Amino acid sequence: MDRAERARHVREELVNEFPDWDISLTYEDRWQLLVATILSAQCTDEMVNKVTPDLFAAYPTVESMAEADQENVEELVHSTGFYRQKAERLIGSAQIIVDEHGGEVPQTMSALTDLPGVGRKTANVVLHHGFGKVEGVVVDTHVQRISQRLDLVDGSTPDKIERELMELLPEEDWKRITHLFIEHGRQTCSARNPKCSDCRLLDVCPSGYPFLEDGTAASADG
Repeated sequence: MDRAERARHVREELVNEFPDWDISLTYEDRWQLLVATILSAQCTDEMVNKVTPDLFAAYPTVESMAEADQENVEELVHSTGFYRQKAERLIGSAQIIVDEHGGEVPQTMSALTDLPGVGRKTANVVLHHGFGKVEGVVVDTHVQRISQRLDLVDGSTPDKIERELMELLPEEDWKRITHLFIEHGRQTCSARNPKCSDCRLLDVCPSGYPFLEDGTAASADG
């Protein structure tokens, strides 16, 4: 099975497993989506969703965030990690959006990636879910890990992996493959203890652990 065939098989299996795939961040508008995505760096979506209600209550608009006190923002986002950097990025992004985009989140890749701390991953999330635009694949840690374990890519960086996935998959799959890989990574193919015996992709996974017929892991010496 070549990579294209494997990719099609993987997509079909994961669509069947996760038919209701969607983003797990909670937001009400494009600005909140951008904020939540910035906060999700090196943090779980679950934690972000716990933090954002108080953050949005304190700073309900992009204009209010642009004038925010950084120490107060740091306190509100502290539990997401890297809180000083994230607070600085939120305030900086808000200021640019107010000053250069009339208070509206920009809807181009170039304008989004000009915002502090916004790379292609964050920009793709905002474009996908905020504007319905698909210009690439969101490559987070789950997508990177799953793509490599399934031998769908050769790249070792998010940008290279994104390019390879865009070449491998039809454009109509670029948005959903991210969420399918994220769910698969969360529920089955975790970083440290993948549940290979429960994985519906084991038969096509070059990285799958060896299993005996009864489903128990084979010993190292066979």
